[in-house]
Amino acid sequence: MLATLERVQLLENAEQLAKMILESDLVDQYRKCLYRMQNNSESQRKINQFVKMKELYEEVQRFGKYHPDYKRVMLKIREYKREMDLDPYVAEFKLAENDLQRLLDEVSILVGGAVSEHIKVPTGSPFFDTGHGSGCGSGGSCGCSA
Repeated sequence: MLATLERVQLLENAEQLAKMILESDLVDQYRKCLYRMQNNSESQRKINQFVKMKELYEEVQRFGKYHPDYKRVMLKIREYKREMDLDPYVAEFKLAENDLQRLLDEVSILVGGAVSEHIKVPTGSPFFDTGHGSGCGSGGSCGCSA
C-alpha cells in the first residue's frame, strides 16, 4: 500500500494520542503502583506462592476430582488467591490497571464510533460491549448482523 500524506498524518495523530496517554496521570499512577508492587517483598512472596500453586492447579484440572490432591489444591489455590488479592500493593495495582484499561477502552470506542457505529471494538468489558456495533451476543435476534 502506498503511503499517502493523509495516511502519514493519521499515523502521526495516533502517535500523538499514544504520547498523550503515556503522559497522563493514569499511566503515572499505574507505573507507581507497579513499581511499589514489584519492589515489595511480601507482595512478591504472595504472588510467587499463588503462581506455584496455579501450576499445580492446572495439573490437577487435567484429572479433575479424581486427582489425589484435588481437594487440597482447590482449597489452597483459593486461599492463596485471596491472600494475594487482599495484599494492599496488589490491590492498588489492580485498581490502577483497571482505570487505565477503562481509558483505553473508551478511546477505542470513540475512535471506532467516529468511523461507524457498526465498527466492532473488542474491549473485553461487558460495560462497553453493548449495542449493535459491539457484538451484542444475541445471535442476531436484535436485528444486527452478529
